[in-house]
Amino acid sequence: MTAASQPEEINIRWAEAFNAGDLASMLELYEPDAVLVPGPDQAPITGLPAIEESLRRLLGLGGMITFKPRYWVRHGDLAMGGIDFHLVGGIDPSAGPVELRAGTAEVARRQSDGSWKYVFDHPFAVLPS
Repeated sequence: MTAASQPEEINIRWAEAFNAGDLASMLELYEPDAVLVPGPDQAPITGLPAIEESLRRLLGLGGMITFKPRYWVRHGDLAMGGIDFHLVGGIDPSAGPVELRAGTAEVARRQSDGSWKYVFDHPFAVLPS
């Protein structure tokens, strides 16, 4: 997987990796101590081992995800973004269909190699009404 050379590319890379079932590439987009909110009304988790477990469960649902950027605001080596996403076609553990929609709140940081990675990833910051 190609690293995100701009913060706007993080979601593109994440979606490519998710749709390919590539957990390792998804994890490469997070800093070692990144924070992820794994689901609506769930407590944030911290660090790659916890994020890996959460993303593994999400990948297990299957389906395809698409993103629509709402905004990115940069200041130096930090960027804050908001993305609308839609996941369809998955199957939950009880064999029911999965469809998820929400708006994200994200913070990314430029790394020493010039790539961008998540510091905070809250995919369920804005839930549909």
